[in-house]
Amino acid sequence: MDLAVLREDMVDGLEAAPKNVLADETVAVAMRDVPRHAFLDDERTAYADRDHETLGTRVLSPSTAARLLQALALEDDETVLIVGVGVGYTAAVTAEIVGETNVHAVDISRPLVVEARRNLAEAGYDGVLVDCRDGATGLPEYAPFDRILLEAAAVDPPRPLREQLATGGRLVFPRGSQRQRLEAVSPDGDSERFGPVSFDPLLVEGEQSGAVERNRMAREDRERAQRRAESRRGWEQDWIEWDETLGTQSRRRRTR
Repeated sequence: MDLAVLREDMVDGLEAAPKNVLADETVAVAMRDVPRHAFLDDERTAYADRDHETLGTRVLSPSTAARLLQALALEDDETVLIVGVGVGYTAAVTAEIVGETNVHAVDISRPLVVEARRNLAEAGYDGVLVDCRDGATGLPEYAPFDRILLEAAAVDPPRPLREQLATGGRLVFPRGSQRQRLEAVSPDGDSERFGPVSFDPLLVEGEQSGAVERNRMAREDRERAQRRAESRRGWEQDWIEWDETLGTQSRRRRTR
């Protein structure tokens, strides 16, 4: 089994009908060079155009990775932040285009960070920085970034990520919850939309696989409280605001 031949066949299949998902020659050349089998356990299926599951996360299919990287519109020597590095494959392809020391990546899962570092080193891209972070906070120590790739769905990109974009930069992410579309946004609010995608939602600290504690319920409680407050209108809201000014003593008096 010649893995180089399988890699060539993979890229050829993405460029040709019926897929026709890869038209950017720069991305195509990079994908031909990156040994995808270094990022997956099974060499036999590494170059098949399908997703894989590893350490509780989805490894993107080659066609999905190609769509993300084309939307980024990468150019040589640009600085890039990848949020949700997973096993590191998209970071490696990005490194082929912009240079490995220009690629920075974060993931909220510590096991995935360890895996990505190991995979990238094995594939020859140990100059890529991979850190364990809550992706919503980005990586301010190395900002600004010319390109930011968020490999998780969000209704809106987190503000810290937008603030870490360089002037003229580009942030690519899956926008939406149930129904998602790939979208690129700029610091001044301009956007470009691409086709439909399906990604897991962006996680916050405590929600990652293997976390000792989860803060999902705390977040849901805050969201429910906010929705209840926003649903109150007229005299009910006036009563609540007046009631809050009376203090504990008045509230006790009313309950007797």
